[in-house]
Amino acid sequence: MPNLPTLLLKLLLVPSLIAAVTLAGRRWGPGVAGWLSAFPIVAGPILLVIALEQGPAFAAEAAAHTLLTVLAIVVFSVVYARAAARQRMPAAMAAALLAWALAVSVLRLGALPPWAAFAAVLAALAVAPRLIGRIAAPPSAHAAGGDLPWRMLAGAMLTVAVTAAAGSVGPRLSGLFAMFPVMSTVLVGFSHRAAGPGFAVDLLRGMIKGYYAFAVFCLALTLLLVAQPLATAFLLATACALAVQLGLRRISLPG
Repeated sequence: MPNLPTLLLKLLLVPSLIAAVTLAGRRWGPGVAGWLSAFPIVAGPILLVIALEQGPAFAAEAAAHTLLTVLAIVVFSVVYARAAARQRMPAAMAAALLAWALAVSVLRLGALPPWAAFAAVLAALAVAPRLIGRIAAPPSAHAAGGDLPWRMLAGAMLTVAVTAAAGSVGPRLSGLFAMFPVMSTVLVGFSHRAAGPGFAVDLLRGMIKGYYAFAVFCLALTLLLVAQPLATAFLLATACALAVQLGLRRISLPG
C-alpha cells in the first residue's frame, strides 16, 4: 500500500502535466503539442514512483528498458500515420496499438546495453519523419477542447496501473509499460477525430522530434541512479533532457 504522498504523486502529477501540455498545444499548434508531449511527462513520474517504491537499482533497470521501448513508439507513430491516410481514427488507432504491442513483444526477448539502445533509438528517430510522411491539414483545423478531463484520467490510470504492478512484473516489464503511448493515444486520437488526420500526423511528427530529449533522459537516469542519490539523478536527467529539448527546438530539426 503506497503512502499518501506517493499516492498523490500518482494521481495528480501526471494529469497536471498532461493538462499543461494540452493547453500549450492548443495555443501554439500540433507541432508544439507533439514536441512538448514527448518530454518525459508520463514516463518520468512513473519511473520516479517506481524508484520511490522499489529502489534506485530497480528504477535504473526499468529506465533502460523504457529507453529501448522508444523503438516501439516509433513503430506506433509510423503505423498510425500510414493507416490514418486511409482509415478513420478507430481503425488507425487499433492498427497502431497492435503494432506497438508486437514491437514490445519482440523487445521483451532481449536486451541491449544502454549505449547500444541509445544509438538504436537515435537511428530510428532520424528515419521516422520520412516514414511518417505528411497529410495535408485544413488551415482552420484545430483540436476540440472537451477532452482534457479524459486525457488527465488516462494519465492517472496508467501511472497507478504501472507502478502498482512494478513489484510483481519486474523492472523489464515496468520499464516497457512505462512507455505505453498514453500521450500518443489520447492526443492523437482526439485530435484526429476533431481536426482530421493531417492534424494528427503533425502531432506525431512533433512527438518524434521530442523523443530525442526523452532518450537522453532515460539514458541519463539509467547511468545516474546507480551512482547518485535519487533526487540528484532525476534532477540531472531532467536538466539534460531539457537542454536537448530546447537546443533541438532552437536549431529546428528538419522533418
